[in-house]
Amino acid sequence: MHLAMISIGILLSTHFESSLQLTPGYKQHSFIPSIHAVQAAAADGNFAYAISNSRVAQYDRKTGELKKLSTGDAEHLNSGWIWNGKIYCAHSNFPKLPEKSDIRVFDPDTGKLTIHHSFTKSPGSLTWAIRDPENKSWYCCFAYYQKDNSKTYLARMDDSFNELQRWSFPEKVVRDWDNASASGGIWDGGTLLVTHHHFKVLYRLKLPKKGDMLELVEALSCPFPGQGIAYDPLTKGLVGIHRPEKKILFAIKEK
Repeated sequence: MHLAMISIGILLSTHFESSLQLTPGYKQHSFIPSIHAVQAAAADGNFAYAISNSRVAQYDRKTGELKKLSTGDAEHLNSGWIWNGKIYCAHSNFPKLPEKSDIRVFDPDTGKLTIHHSFTKSPGSLTWAIRDPENKSWYCCFAYYQKDNSKTYLARMDDSFNELQRWSFPEKVVRDWDNASASGGIWDGGTLLVTHHHFKVLYRLKLPKKGDMLELVEALSCPFPGQGIAYDPLTKGLVGIHRPEKKILFAIKEK
C-alpha cells in the first residue's frame, strides 16, 4: 500500500484530538516556513533543520533562508537528533514489509546523508533514536500501527546497537494514539517527552523501577500536530513541525 494511503488511513480515525486531560506545556514562539517540514525538525545555535521523507533541509535561523539540502538516498526519514554536530535520523521502509530500519546521519559540512547503522533483528519501524542524558546508551523506538500499535516498544541499546532492555507503552497512551503510534521522543531531564502522530499532545513518560512498561506521568499541550521533535538550545524549549502548514515551529514552556 502506498505511503499516502497509509497516512490517510491513520488520519481518518475516530478522534481529532487527544482524549487525555492536558496540562499546560508548550506554546509557539516563532516559525520558519519550509516545504520540507513533513516528518520532523531539529535545531542548533545557528540553523534549523526540516526533515521530509527523503531530505534534510538546513535553514538560517535568523533569515529563514534555505542554506543546504541533503544528498543521498532515503525512503522514510522520521525524527532527527543532533549529536556531535550531525543530525541522526531514524529511517525505515514503512509501509513496506518486512520492516527494515536504520539510522541515517546528515553532515551539515558536506550535505551528505549516509547510513550510520542498519538494524537486522529489530521488528517494527524505527521512528526515533536518541542518546540518554548521560550519553551511555541509545534509546530507539520501533513503531507498529493500526490494530498492532500496542506492539510499539522502546529499546535501550549499547554503542554496537545490541538490545539491552525494552519497554512497552502504557495502555492509556496506546488507546490515545487512535491507530497511530509514537512519532517522536526526546529526553527532558529524567523523563521522556513523546509525540503523537497527528494530535497536539506530549506524553511525559518515565522508565519504571521494575517491569517492562513505561509509566505515564502527565500529558502536555503543545503546538505540534505530532511528528518528530528536538530540543532547542537557544530558547531552551522545543523545535518541531506543523505538517499541514509546512512550518518549522519553535515552542517555549507555558508559564
